[in-house]
Amino acid sequence: MAVARKMLTGVVLAAGMTVFGVAAQSLPALQEFYFDDDVAAVAPVVVPADSGDVVDQLMKQRERGRKALEATVQLASVAYAQGRPELGRELYADAEKTASAGSVQGRMVRWNHGWDLYRQGDVEAALAQWHSAQGGMRGNPSWVPPTYALGLWKLGRKDEAVKWYAAAVRTEPQVWSSSASFAQQLPAWSDAERASLTEVQQAWAAQPPAWP
Repeated sequence: MAVARKMLTGVVLAAGMTVFGVAAQSLPALQEFYFDDDVAAVAPVVVPADSGDVVDQLMKQRERGRKALEATVQLASVAYAQGRPELGRELYADAEKTASAGSVQGRMVRWNHGWDLYRQGDVEAALAQWHSAQGGMRGNPSWVPPTYALGLWKLGRKDEAVKWYAAAVRTEPQVWSSSASFAQQLPAWSDAERASLTEVQQAWAAQPPAWP
């Protein structure tokens, strides 16, 4: 662990101590349907998370250049998980410099950063990152309605959350009309995140909003 912390500290020094912030943004206009798959909505696993020397291996991947961006994103997530959000932000800032915002890789960086920010409790910044990740894709990604609904619900913007959730139901009613398949549909979400979305689903079921 001492070696891992030393290596992570070295990444900060290499990246510089630039302050990285994300301003909350307005969400895009709600659409009726969200059918599109998004190849950018994936968490890279360059090194298995249960590896004993995961940080060491990820650092080597960054140095070698092969899968360097993916390794940086995974390393950033490790930093967040270890309770080092400043380092996580530095690593994500470094990753964002190497991939244009509208590219698949750039959107992957922002999508993942959104999740790490959400799990740190910085929900407004998470929504801003997800918005940025969505913005570079043509079409309506299927991950958007439940993800925005989760974030908005967490912020107490419950009416908006239910409206976004309703878009998921309109798109795939057999999936989102109940919470029965959440574990299958959202395997990367934590139990707490799925429980929060269940609250949104229940609010939608109690009073489904009309479209538009």
